[in-house]
Amino acid sequence: MKRSVWKRFVSVGLIGIMTAGLLAGCGGGDSQTGAGGDTQAAGGSGSSGGGGGVTLTAPGTYPIVEGGDLELSMLILSMPNVEDFATNDFSLFMEEKTGIKMEFVTGGRDDMTQKQTMLFAGGDYPDIIFGTGGDIAKYGVGEGIFIPLDDYLTEDIVPNYLKLMENYGLDMTREVDGKIYSLATMNECYHCNYGRKMWVNTYYLDQIGCEIPTTTEEFKDVCQKFLEFKPDGIAVMGCEKGWFSRMQDWIMGAYTLVPNASATLGSRDFVLADTSDGSVLCVATTDEYKEGLKFINELYEMGAIYDGSFSQTAEVGKTVINQPDEPVLFFTDGTISDMIDSESNNELYRHYAPMAPIEGPDGTRIAWSSASGGVSSGGVMITDTCENVEAALRWVDFFYSEFADLYSQYGPDEGTDWVLAPEGKVGLNDEPALYEVLNAWSSEPQNHDWQDVGIRVAPANYRLGQAVEEGVDPYATEGLEKLLYDASVELYAPYAGNTTLQNFIELKVSEQEKTDIGTIPTEIEKVIAERSTAFMMGTQDIDAEWDDYLAELEAAGLPQLLEFYQMAYDRSQGK
Repeated sequence: MKRSVWKRFVSVGLIGIMTAGLLAGCGGGDSQTGAGGDTQAAGGSGSSGGGGGVTLTAPGTYPIVEGGDLELSMLILSMPNVEDFATNDFSLFMEEKTGIKMEFVTGGRDDMTQKQTMLFAGGDYPDIIFGTGGDIAKYGVGEGIFIPLDDYLTEDIVPNYLKLMENYGLDMTREVDGKIYSLATMNECYHCNYGRKMWVNTYYLDQIGCEIPTTTEEFKDVCQKFLEFKPDGIAVMGCEKGWFSRMQDWIMGAYTLVPNASATLGSRDFVLADTSDGSVLCVATTDEYKEGLKFINELYEMGAIYDGSFSQTAEVGKTVINQPDEPVLFFTDGTISDMIDSESNNELYRHYAPMAPIEGPDGTRIAWSSASGGVSSGGVMITDTCENVEAALRWVDFFYSEFADLYSQYGPDEGTDWVLAPEGKVGLNDEPALYEVLNAWSSEPQNHDWQDVGIRVAPANYRLGQAVEEGVDPYATEGLEKLLYDASVELYAPYAGNTTLQNFIELKVSEQEKTDIGTIPTEIEKVIAERSTAFMMGTQDIDAEWDDYLAELEAAGLPQLLEFYQMAYDRSQGK
């Protein structure tokens, strides 16, 4: 099997979109008896008994279970490039290391909500929910399927986790009832924190005698000149579904800040916080948003914006960009590697450069940035069917040790898959490298490691400590991370603080509060999406229809939705 030579770091944001599959069976067999909370230290051996003949070793030691006679079940995302979790080399490494055999319950990206709903409703679910997300307000606080972990968060059971969370505080994972139902996931990917990027074909800019635009007027002018040069070309292209691939969100940075989909409700409701006064607002009702829509409509009317931008997936967009006649001048995506393969199409790959946000008519120039920094609750939950919670959490705790991410992402073989402290090499931050990856990410099927599934435990110092060759070519395959890091530092970070508007991190709410808000978020999302697209494409006159649009949002429940967010935001601020 051919392996790519570099890891493609793509945050799924994130974090909130990982999905699950349907359980074949749960629990761990006859050896799993006795609740984890009742485990008592055994006499002079220093080990602990898990009940039913299961003996846990002394805290902080491996294996966790003497004799390897404990089975647990786990829900985890499946991906085409991971062939079989049951026989995967990393899975077998974990089984040998811990003495715990894991039954893997897997599923794909697209049906998480439906499958988890069926799974929990049927009462037949696994012991561990691992990196697939989950509605903690409903299944934890509300129904008790996810158990409170407060009593288990001790140095004996999760020492690695507690050490890591000293930098963040356990309270970030605490729910509205004051209890903790999940362990956090963290992927402090620097370039992901500035994921909303535009890429421009500099080969074409040279052909038409233009520089990379820095203002809306320059952007419009470049589009016009490109269309004159290449009448059948596409000046601006985005994708409705993809990783930071909506072109309208990037363009709006010249007028206002457009948030990502709600980390609290999952809807694209355009609600965010104004940190200047602590209020919440729907940015899609503001004059600034209206002016941004007008500018996008100007681009559309002149033929600059590709129609498919409002509906296509990133996979379709990739096909368009890679056509032989090289049709696209500007495209949006969190990473160029999503759209162009650096190995098979390196000439096209080299034609594109990242560009900074453009400045609007009133001087607004905003880069989107992540409020959470890649750290959030909901990474791992333990269900009420788990008969040995202590063993399950000790198994999970390995993933929070300093370099466990190397084992799971790249493989368990030090010296073959990765090395620590490579001599003479530096990381992305120009400090001595912490590690070098030798067996990196590949989209081809393999059965050696878990790649990007499960949880990521990758704090900033770890991410920035990955070795890069001195003077690495950013447009070579192995230079991708350097390309994205430098673009983020130089082009996006300088404009991230240019607004008092801020994306919400996940706000803790109760199941009753979510029930009370009902389908309002979905209705708001629908109105904004349909009307905004109509305004951008000119099928509705924005000046004539704007008041009707605002009235439609009010009728759909926007005032109630803003009250909901204000309540939750005030509570998060200790008010």
